[in-house]
Amino acid sequence: MSFKGKAIYNPTGKAAEYAPWACNFYNGCSNDCNYCYCKRGVMSHVWSPAPTLKKCFKDEEHATDVFIAEMEKNIDQLKEHGLFFSFTTDPMLPETLDFHMNAICLAINHNVPVQILTKRADFLHYWLFDENQIIHPEKKKLIAVGFTLTGCDEYEPKASLNVDRVKAMLELHKRGFKTFASIEPVISVQASYAMINAVSGWCDLIKVGLLSGGKRTYKPGEIQFLFEMLKADTRGSKFYIKDSMVEYLNLDREKLPTHFVNQDYNIFK
Repeated sequence: MSFKGKAIYNPTGKAAEYAPWACNFYNGCSNDCNYCYCKRGVMSHVWSPAPTLKKCFKDEEHATDVFIAEMEKNIDQLKEHGLFFSFTTDPMLPETLDFHMNAICLAINHNVPVQILTKRADFLHYWLFDENQIIHPEKKKLIAVGFTLTGCDEYEPKASLNVDRVKAMLELHKRGFKTFASIEPVISVQASYAMINAVSGWCDLIKVGLLSGGKRTYKPGEIQFLFEMLKADTRGSKFYIKDSMVEYLNLDREKLPTHFVNQDYNIFK
């Protein structure tokens, strides 16, 4: 059975590879990444260069009320599988950080694990060192923070620098949070592997995905080379290679080494 609420829903298609449950409050993003899938295709009609509250919500108070109702309706499934923030914006943008943190805290206070994917590093001081302790220490085990790491700052003009994202991830790891890296899209194999090499061994999960079909300009053999490097990397991180890479290399998931995980891998267990 599929659930499709105003805030919480079951993703389909490529998004389902990231999480079985997700939450979107806003459309649009001020990171303004050149490759963003929301700028084109089915999402292009609602994309904007700044986060805009979805039209189904009257205001942020209404959005929060809807979120609580939908969360409580699906609480058992959400406790089991967690909740992903977000596919249609960056939840850690300065413009919407307070609102998203309120929703995230509501989730973890209901014992719902949360995955956050961001290209920001500037939220870290606010989050970790605020005297009001936004996140209670006992709830850290319910949060996994992921950073998109392409290694190509020029394609992400208004996001935090990739090196600052790595530093933020390391700080979170040291403080006991689960962390994951989204190496997607692979724009430059060399840059992507540099990012993987920087975080492997202490980042809990590394996800790797290719550019969409029409944009791929990879040199012969370089994606195979990247895969061979991942196979040889046994420093402790888990790897999930997305369907785009599996199909590109014609791989059999059942024959991958044990440090590769499947789509249903639960970072919290």
